[in-house]
Amino acid sequence: MRIIVAGHTAVTADEFVELALGTPLDLWLGVEGESEMERAAREDAARDILAENPELPDRASTVAAETVEALAPDLFNVVSLPRAARRVRAGKRAAA
Repeated sequence: MRIIVAGHTAVTADEFVELALGTPLDLWLGVEGESEMERAAREDAARDILAENPELPDRASTVAAETVEALAPDLFNVVSLPRAARRVRAGKRAAA
């Protein structure tokens, strides 16, 4: 399956996420073996990006949900469980 985001073809799942969000995954997840100084710089950059784009976490959640829905729709097939006896809300007592 070919996935095109903003006119670019994403070959891997990582590329798809990077294109959809506009930032590299390594910025948020880090890389194995990074030094404390590299980690601090990466986290500073991430904070700056979040300050400039406060909608980014919502966009990331949307991208994740849409990706799961497109590539693994069975994960959203939810079966309602039978409800247990009605619970009494806190502060309210059942009539005696």
